Amino acid sequence: MLIDIRSAAQRIQGKILRTPLFYSKYLSQLNGGEVYLKLESEQFTGSFKARGALNKILTLSDEDKKYGLVTASTGNHAQGFARALELTQTKGMIFLPKTAEASKVEALKAYDVTLSFYGNDPLTAELHAIGIAKAEKKTWVSPYNDFEVIAGQGTMAMEITEDLENIDVIFGCVGGGGMMSGVATWFNEASPNTKIIGCLPENSPEMYLSIKAGRVVTVETPKTTLSDGSAGGLEEDAITFDICQKLIDDYELISEKEIGEAIRYMVDKHHKIIEGAAGVALASFLKRAHLLKNQTVVIIICGSNINTQTLKGLL
Repeated sequence: MLIDIRSAAQRIQGKILRTPLFYSKYLSQLNGGEVYLKLESEQFTGSFKARGALNKILTLSDEDKKYGLVTASTGNHAQGFARALELTQTKGMIFLPKTAEASKVEALKAYDVTLSFYGNDPLTAELHAIGIAKAEKKTWVSPYNDFEVIAGQGTMAMEITEDLENIDVIFGCVGGGGMMSGVATWFNEASPNTKIIGCLPENSPEMYLSIKAGRVVTVETPKTTLSDGSAGGLEEDAITFDICQKLIDDYELISEKEIGEAIRYMVDKHHKIIEGAAGVALASFLKRAHLLKNQTVVIIICGSNINTQTLKGLL
């Protein structure tokens, strides 16, 4: 995987942004150390997902693309996938749950891609899309359950260690686990003393529940969450489960109130708009800051795609 991440970095170079590692004076004052924000919120499509989708599609052959590509997403992976299709002049289809965030759906309409809606939660849409891909001989591009996608997400960790040495702790939101699988894989080799904290909303903690149970767990009645980008379950055979189980050191669960407070914190202190999943990671640091005295911390601000009305309500 380390070789795959290096290859991915070369493959997508110039096609994605090298995002800033931003020093936060305000957050640093909370633990007396140094706290940095990896601003993937400034990435193309407003999310880190632009990395993994592009890396995956760039590895595909003409034969792989012959019948078109299929994915499923609540929005961020979908936008990364749509942008990658545009860059590679490839045809594709995106399945979204009927509950997908309206602003993210609207953003997808700017791309030449077919949108289809199925089910009321991300996992239902995903499993349906996999079935369609098999039936129509299309190539399935998973949002997280794919080594090339994970390697693409891991390129952000490579950038972090190139910009900063001796990192004590890194916080990042976990949904299907693609981002933190890539990040944890890189840090396990490049900076093995760095502690990896997986952060999840209390209303959608599927990976945390799965790790506790020792097997992939599906929540029968998912709750809504401000962290819509990380919401939903994972496939039973998800490769991210094993990676997260082995490489993520600890987990933090965050309430909806805490997510909202973190989003407001970024507006108040840094005048930056972030989405719920990024708020989960920031809130996890705010919750643990007193335990991280004098430590160097990186918080992954994974995206900025939040509905205007939702943001207005929080403010």
